[in-house]
Amino acid sequence: MVIINNIRKILNKIANNDDFPNLQHSVIELNNFQELKKVFDWKEDPILDRPDIYDFDYIEDVNERRIRDAESLATVMRNVNPKVALEIGTASGKATVLMSVNAPNSRIYTVNIPPEEIASGEGGKLTTVALEREKIGIAYRQRNLTNITQIFANTAKWEPDIGTIDVAFIDGCHDSNFVYHDTREILKHMKAGSLILWHDFNPGLVKKYHWIHSVCLGVERLCRDGLINGRILHLRDSWVGAYRVPEN
Repeated sequence: MVIINNIRKILNKIANNDDFPNLQHSVIELNNFQELKKVFDWKEDPILDRPDIYDFDYIEDVNERRIRDAESLATVMRNVNPKVALEIGTASGKATVLMSVNAPNSRIYTVNIPPEEIASGEGGKLTTVALEREKIGIAYRQRNLTNITQIFANTAKWEPDIGTIDVAFIDGCHDSNFVYHDTREILKHMKAGSLILWHDFNPGLVKKYHWIHSVCLGVERLCRDGLINGRILHLRDSWVGAYRVPEN
């Protein structure tokens, strides 16, 4: 009977896709960025100074997903106004633009893996885009934004020794091991009140997109191992999860 019950539990877990018990308890769904402001008693609305967020190119862009993503990141940057911010995964630099225009006094470090390491397989499997080196960060360079420092490094072996990190936006390799590792290393350089944001995070879509499943699995492991303790906020229809480092 014990064996039968254990088999039933395993089958129920598979049927319910119950891979995320910690996220089920931790994630709070917010209706809009105004609610994000209420949670932290913030006052400033985000500056959405990037026309492409209103484009629709893929089925993944339904429900104004790009706008919700931009609102999540820009609201955090605008109100935290971090001294030091870190972005993992520069790509074309469009998210970097939002970070810069919403926090012009911040020093933003943006990290992208060297293209040759993606080609050699050292950058994991689930990377959104592999650009040529001269195209990495082109969006922020075209805007002549000056508070950005570009870094080429593989975060699997890079130490984020850039001072205390107030805001981190993780959008590099979406393999769960990379998400786990990048977050763990960044947390070592954060203080209470610092914020981590993960892109491609939406627990409601883990059955639809394998890369979202992978990111959420990485965050689930962080919760399971006690590296994250507390609420994770998710703006409805966005692919961004936000976590604030609590007081010890």
